[in-house]
Parts: sequence; structure tokens; C-alpha cells
Amino acid sequence: MSSLTQRTSGLVQRRTEAIRSAAADKERESGGEEDDTRRGEEEDDDKGDSKETRLTLMEEVLLLGLKDREGYTSFWNDCISSGLRGCMLVELALRGRLHLEPCGVRRKGLLSRKVICKSDAPTGDVLLDEALKHVKETQPPETVQSWIELLSGETWNPLKLHYQLRNVRERLAKNLVEKGVLTTEKQNFLLFDMTTHPLTNSTIKQRLIKKVQDSVLEKWVNDPNRMDKRILALILLAHSSDVLENAFAPLQDDQYDLGMKRVHTLLELEPEKESTKPNANELMWAVVAAFTK
Repeated sequence: MSSLTQRTSGLVQRRTEAIRSAAADKERESGGEEDDTRRGEEEDDDKGDSKETRLTLMEEVLLLGLKDREGYTSFWNDCISSGLRGCMLVELALRGRLHLEPCGVRRKGLLSRKVICKSDAPTGDVLLDEALKHVKETQPPETVQSWIELLSGETWNPLKLHYQLRNVRERLAKNLVEKGVLTTEKQNFLLFDMTTHPLTNSTIKQRLIKKVQDSVLEKWVNDPNRMDKRILALILLAHSSDVLENAFAPLQDDQYDLGMKRVHTLLELEPEKESTKPNANELMWAVVAAFTK
């Protein structure tokens, strides 16, 4: 009788342990699923951030210029075409692909110095690689001013028309469509149909606008040499492309006045002087000089 009781109690104990073990396994599995979900959410957040940071200067300037609902830039903007070409040169300089030739003993001015290919390693961006290929293969080298004109197609020399980068705005817009920022639509304008690219991801554009606003408001450092080179280039090139105003339009009057006042202090800088400061990007200041001369 006692042996039967022992066997029964042992069976109950084993069942209890089995139930506890199963419950523990289930809890570990659910915990693992929660960890996987948490990791997935963190990876999605990282992807969102990296997608925003992957925008090139050209894409950021175009995004500032595009009307959100209409999906096209202002018909009256005749500056953005050359501005986008300037963005390409600066982007390639910031990525270590281009630089200016040494100034020499006579201290040549920025606009007199030639653009030299420092590295022909692919950038992963078709437009940038196309522009880089032109610069690399051109002998003798050209100046920054010449390259802006050549890439824009604003040259009277028929032998140099092949340098023109065509449909730049449309190609940049398609890049932004692939990155989930814009979408593609067709609109009828009575006499013709036009492909437009309305905004679909307002978060990325708002981040961009806030980045521009903060650089001259909350994060203003009062020294262009201490500013991040990309944000400084973005402000100067957005102004040259006549789209900077769009970033400040939503501000209150007092913030708008303060922001524009600080922007004007940047616009009044002397490129020749700024380019000689430590860690300055000479080619960036050469592009700025080309637009402000």
C-alpha cells in the first residue's frame, strides 16, 4: 500500500515538473518573440533614419523646392537647374571624389582653379557617377564655373554638349520615389500631360525642414567653420537654387526674421577667405563663389 502511494506521489510530482517545464518553455518562446519584435522595430527605426540620411544634397534641394500636393517645382524658378549641378560637385567633393588643384605660389582664386578627380570609386548614385566620369575624362581640366555650365547644357560650344546631364529633376524625383518619399502621378495641363511627383512621406520632408531651421535657430553656432559641412552646403545651395525660403515659411514672424538674419550672415561670407580656414572644403566654397560672383 505504501509502495502504491509512493508511485502515485512520484507520478504527480513528475507531472507537476512537466507542466512547469512546459510553461517555462512557452514563456521563453514568447519572450524570444518579443525580443525579435523589439529588434525588428529597432531595425525599422534604423532603416528610417538611414533612409533619411541617405538623401543626397541634390535630392534635399529638390525636395525643398517641390510643392507637396502638386509634385513639381515652381514654373518661375529658373535657378534650380544650375543649383542642382552645383550640388553634384559639392556632393562629390564631400565624398572625397573631387577637389581643386593646388592654388600655387601665386594664390589663384577659387574660380580660376581647375576641378581634379581625386578618386573614381563609384558612389552608388547614377547621376553622381555620370558627373564624376565627365570630370575624370576631361583634359585639360575645367573650372567649377565651367562645370556648372557644362552639366547644365548652358554652353555655346556644340562639341561640349555631350557633358549635359539631362532630365536631372525627373531622375532625382524617381530616386525619391524609390526611397518612399514621393509618388508618381500624371496631371493634365490642358495642352499637355505632365508627370508629377507628389509627397507621400511627409515625415522625411519635415525632418529636412526642421534640420534647416534648427541650424540657424536652436543649433546656431555663430561660426560657419564649426557648422556641419553638409548642412552649411545645403543652406547655401538651397539659397542659390531659390528654394530656401520654403524651409522658413512655416516659422513664426520673430523666428523667421532671426533665421533669415543668420542666413544672410552666411551669404555675406567671403568664399576666398573661408576656403583658407582649417578643415574648409575648397570646392564647396568655389561653388558658392560661382553663384555669388
